[in-house]
Amino acid sequence: MAGILDTVNQRTQMVGQNRLELLMFKLGGRQRFGINVFKVREVLQCPPLTALPKRKSSIRGVAHIRGQTLSVIDLRQAMGGRPTEDVSNCFVIITEYNRSVQGFLVHSVDRIVNCNWEDVQPPPKGAGRHSYLTAVTEVDGDMVELLDVEKILDEISPANAMASASTFEGTESLQRNRLLLVADDSSVARAQIKRALEPLGIPIELVKDGREGLNFLKDMAERCQKSVTEMVCLLISDVEMPEMDGYTLTAEVKADPKLKDLQVILHTSLSGVFNQAMVQKVGANKFIAKFNPDELANAVKECLMIEAG
Repeated sequence: MAGILDTVNQRTQMVGQNRLELLMFKLGGRQRFGINVFKVREVLQCPPLTALPKRKSSIRGVAHIRGQTLSVIDLRQAMGGRPTEDVSNCFVIITEYNRSVQGFLVHSVDRIVNCNWEDVQPPPKGAGRHSYLTAVTEVDGDMVELLDVEKILDEISPANAMASASTFEGTESLQRNRLLLVADDSSVARAQIKRALEPLGIPIELVKDGREGLNFLKDMAERCQKSVTEMVCLLISDVEMPEMDGYTLTAEVKADPKLKDLQVILHTSLSGVFNQAMVQKVGANKFIAKFNPDELANAVKECLMIEAG
């Protein structure tokens, strides 16, 4: 199973093509779930786990893997299901999210499939585990659910979303009559970004994916004389989003004469994978790994100060 990821570095050619590859897995039932291959470091049979005192019940323990100690999270239990019983026959998907590495305990791992983000749709409205979904897609006639891992991790270990007061020093001269647009499919991420940037005093508009973000910008551009920057000061975009990813959104923005002057910050949990050359390929101004409120606020401050001259 470890060999399933051997060619992951070759998959970077999909950047800007609105495509992704999903590693599919199950949590004990028939339902299949998917996770972006770029967030996966390794897949292995569940190793021996050491229980921790006063731990969250969904953290089954820690494992020592390749010289590193990792928390192993029972993904089914973290989503409100019953605990996985026999972990010895299960797998651990080692992932990197938001600058941290952790293992997710799953019942079985299927295979990798190549998808187009246009075929990935927002989740249906509903209760239960649907609150943990960011998107759904169809593979071989069956629905595959993409999980809001940021929400799961935040429930286990809430992130600090408040930027330091000193971060906003020197911003008194910034214009505050234009919108800051945030595109992210995770409700937790949207809330974190808004909370971190609210002290700037700039109106913040939140949208759930790249398609919605592009439509919003085009609508705003129709009201402008020259450039959308008359009404929008900055775009902060996630990379992984249904219908249109952040790379494609950025490329579309930079290709539109009325949108091209808008500065774009790509803000993503895909830490440690994409380098600056790939960001420049689609024309983004900055690339920041989630989630550090001071780093995000400083990047926004820098972009706005540059624009102000």
